[in-house]
Amino acid sequence: MATVTSNERLADGVYHLVVEGGNGGAMGQFYMLRAWGAYPLLSRPLSIHQVNDNGVEFLYHVVGEGTQILAGLNPGDELQLEGPFGSGFPQVEGKVALVGGGIGIAPLYYCAQELPDSDIYLGFSREPFRTEAFRPLAAELTVDVGGLILDSVDFTAYDHIFVCGPHPMLKAAQLKGIAAETAGKRTNVYLSLENRMACGIGACLVCSVSCKDGQRKACADGPVFLAEEVLFHD
Repeated sequence: MATVTSNERLADGVYHLVVEGGNGGAMGQFYMLRAWGAYPLLSRPLSIHQVNDNGVEFLYHVVGEGTQILAGLNPGDELQLEGPFGSGFPQVEGKVALVGGGIGIAPLYYCAQELPDSDIYLGFSREPFRTEAFRPLAAELTVDVGGLILDSVDFTAYDHIFVCGPHPMLKAAQLKGIAAETAGKRTNVYLSLENRMACGIGACLVCSVSCKDGQRKACADGPVFLAEEVLFHD
């Protein structure tokens, strides 16, 4: 069990949850959270936003009954915390860009702490949130509202690019990585997939990902994959 330290509303439906407890974790990994009994049936997977001395922080968007319950938590409330799970972003060297779309910025804050002086690109369809927290961690910070943040990223300028966001954004990042390689620049593009998950440990196959070498599991083999490995289906 973990104890809620704070649960701050940052924007419409977006919350920053800080809990005391947990087992740390690496950038790109996630926890399964639960603050209810038998229903809803499934716990909710949330990527690690930050690890601190006393626990873990999460950034989440209210999209259903489970996250609505999480949004109602107050300091002192308890919740079940399982994790960390998954294979996250790698430790890399060279020039790095971190690219997030909407709530996809959540795991990138921890990446920014672990990979200082990265260029950071944050895109939002409407009200931006948490951007000022990224500013002191970035070599250069670009924020876009209402546009396509990937259009601001020169994929030939980086050795590694970490991307997290909605499905169309991830697919577009894959294509931009291919275009960069065609232009003569090998850029390692890593995608954090936001597949629906049930167990978090690879037992149920709900989060199956189509890859060039067959079906893989977002929760156990990912959620981070090299873009070139993933097969996107429209």
